[in-house]
Amino acid sequence: MTVTQAAPFIRTADQEHRDRRWSVLVLLCVSLLLITVDATVLHIAVPALTAALEPSAVELLWIIDTYSLVVAPLLIMFGTLGDRYGRKRLVLGGYLLFGLASAGAAFAPTPLTLILARALLGVGGAMIMPATLSLIRQVFTDRRERAIALGVWSAVAAAGAAVGPLIGGVLVGIWWGAVFLINVPILLALLPAAVRLLPDSPVRKDRPWDGVSAVLSVFGILALAFGLKEAGAGSLMPLWASVLVFLGGLALLGLFVRRQLRLRAPLLEVGLFRRREFATGVAGVLLGVFSLVGLQLMLAQYLQLVLGDSPLHAAVRMLPLVISAISGGLAAAHILPRIGMRATMSGGLGLVALSLAPTLSWGVEAHPVTLALCFVGIGFGVQVALLAASDTIMSSASESQAGGAAAIEETAYELGAGLGVAVLGTITTIVYAPGLPSVPGVSASGMDQARQSLAGAAHVAHEIGGSAGGALMDAARWAFVNALHTTVVVSVVLLSLTAVAVAMLLSRD
Repeated sequence: MTVTQAAPFIRTADQEHRDRRWSVLVLLCVSLLLITVDATVLHIAVPALTAALEPSAVELLWIIDTYSLVVAPLLIMFGTLGDRYGRKRLVLGGYLLFGLASAGAAFAPTPLTLILARALLGVGGAMIMPATLSLIRQVFTDRRERAIALGVWSAVAAAGAAVGPLIGGVLVGIWWGAVFLINVPILLALLPAAVRLLPDSPVRKDRPWDGVSAVLSVFGILALAFGLKEAGAGSLMPLWASVLVFLGGLALLGLFVRRQLRLRAPLLEVGLFRRREFATGVAGVLLGVFSLVGLQLMLAQYLQLVLGDSPLHAAVRMLPLVISAISGGLAAAHILPRIGMRATMSGGLGLVALSLAPTLSWGVEAHPVTLALCFVGIGFGVQVALLAASDTIMSSASESQAGGAAAIEETAYELGAGLGVAVLGTITTIVYAPGLPSVPGVSASGMDQARQSLAGAAHVAHEIGGSAGGALMDAARWAFVNALHTTVVVSVVLLSLTAVAVAMLLSRD
């Protein structure tokens, strides 16, 4: 056989990777699902976690929120580092760190240890997430197939937050640490598959990377979140110091934006925000995820600590949210071409606001049918709005700016999740604590712990027992319901204003 005759049988590495492209997509989507689920998997586990570690209200918010708030500012940094040093290398390193941090979180003995482990989880997630999207673009060279793959990626990214509480509800019945430990065997299976399947991306060491920008963005967002949380609870510093930290975070982010506008190769393409459609799309993603994740946390606590559902029962009660979110993603692909981006995005946000309105009449009694309908409206509306927002973002950026636009969209997802817990959780804490009056038979120290959070009140009530414990739990339930109403009002106002702004700012299709 001649060399020419043998040539057709010689397969290049690129051809092999193209043949494995759908296997690569499955691998990347499972990786993405792990990252997005971890943003909300603790929502159902709050009561069990509080009973085990006894965190304060601020510590509890940091345990839940640190992950998303670490992921968000690091996405851009690791996205550019992946371009510079190789995406496959970054994904493999992210797997190792995510697995080690998951094991550390599962066996954390104190709230502080768990917060640090969650921060490391965020670093590992930020190493993996940007590379998943870039590798899809690299592996799928056919435009039609790439569109299908990106649609699957987007659906997994959005559905992960909705699936998190369901997974958490199943696992917390075994042990609260299982919500983290489950990651370890999955990652042990993913690691050798990634070594074999993922293609090597071209290393671009000539690409400039600005470390100062990375530092400004990370510390700016963390200072913003820390100041906001402390202003609500004030456990570590006085109010004036919390305000100064918050303003310092704003100043650092202002310097970050100014620096990006001056750099020839910025970490974040902030110039894209000059386009009205792009800025509106990012705002839609940010607020959609903000509402979904923040309200999930509040409603999960409502189901367990106000209505008395078990973690698994609460997870099942939230199943309509998951199903409707998936259905919304599938339906949005058909709705969008028919009524246009403006009507789809504003209508989706408006549906979420409308679905939340009935919760303002709820007390401590069960509303099974109304609750299910509210979850259906929230999940469907958020997912429809997110798909329209994503389409707006990508269509308003040129082909050469597609990578920067995608990075901003990913950051908006994670920042929305972090801010949703931070802002809505802080509002709930501010209203809940003064709304819980002193209860006869409960010591001053017990009342202080009960005012930290509803989960804390449940823990104190269980320890005291008797009529005093029952009276404390009744008072705490009503205080939480009143705080939940305030949180819902804030969410409805924000969603309604954004829906109106979208209808006014986006052009007719």
